[in-house]
Amino acid sequence: MAIERIVDTGAHDEDDEERLIEVTLRPQRFDEYIGQERLKKNLKLAIDAAKKRGESIDHVLLYGPPGLGKTTMATVIANEMGTNIRVTAGPAIERAGDLASILTNLQDGDILFIDEIHRLSRTVEEVLYSAMEDFKLDIVIGKGPAARSVRLDLPRFTVIGATTRTGALAAPLRDRFGHIYRLEFYTPSEIMAIITRAAGILGVKILPESAESLSTRARLTPRIANRLLKRVRDYADVNGDGVIDTTTTTKALELLEIDELGLDPADRNLLLRMIDAYGDRPVGLTTISALTGDEATTIEDFYEPYLLQLGFLERTPRGRRATHKAHKHLGKKLAEPQEPHVSERDNQSKLI
Repeated sequence: MAIERIVDTGAHDEDDEERLIEVTLRPQRFDEYIGQERLKKNLKLAIDAAKKRGESIDHVLLYGPPGLGKTTMATVIANEMGTNIRVTAGPAIERAGDLASILTNLQDGDILFIDEIHRLSRTVEEVLYSAMEDFKLDIVIGKGPAARSVRLDLPRFTVIGATTRTGALAAPLRDRFGHIYRLEFYTPSEIMAIITRAAGILGVKILPESAESLSTRARLTPRIANRLLKRVRDYADVNGDGVIDTTTTTKALELLEIDELGLDPADRNLLLRMIDAYGDRPVGLTTISALTGDEATTIEDFYEPYLLQLGFLERTPRGRRATHKAHKHLGKKLAEPQEPHVSERDNQSKLI
């Protein structure tokens, strides 16, 4: 069973109360949405133009690392357009019939948000092509010689797709999107503003220096920032007076074992095992998987992105390598480079 990590950028299987809090913290309008200024500017223009013409906004594809607000941005777009949003996910649409059922229940101007759109099957994608481009749905009625194809008219709807793997998206499907935007990592000041806003919604008092301390450990990701805030709030309620101050924040983060750069025990374990076994030499992904006991895909998706961003891990043609910065952060001394062995015969040949 996988251990749930506080700094995991994926969505956790939380209880109903936690899920309700998560939804409550999400911005509903552009003026509440902190960060992603370039994206907001482009989307505002597209929405204003669509509303002025009385049309639906063109299909939108949002991509980037998990936890940066793709689902939230889809909700904001729907609210700014004044339309309804239907939320689903790629793995949930198993057959073409599932997609047909969803599409025929949409109204004019509705938004269909498909999370993890890269995980749609090829059969479902082919049905989605014509639906997005021509707003037509081809379905087959009956079986065998009596089967016939029927084309249905669909309402003018908008698909908003979200993916963490743009390269896994089929090119014909990607070409159907009129707007393709990448969500960038947030700055520490933006994360600090997000934490302060969330604390106000949760009704908890947080001091500026505590918000700043949390912002440096949130991996520049709002989802992690909100998760850390909730855990520190719990600590403050149980072991303090409910106010999140410097002392409370420090003790709570020590309990969670999250250091000043946002690394948790799993991150440090991966780097330490690489350094102890191989120093600063390259290590193959399968070897790292054997050292840590994690699957290769888990290392690629959940460990590497942030460690690469920090400059603690480097990809080389021969494998992954723990950098000098990683050694320094973990207090590990670099092994002295060994002089190549030169035999007496080599020395004599050099003299000749």
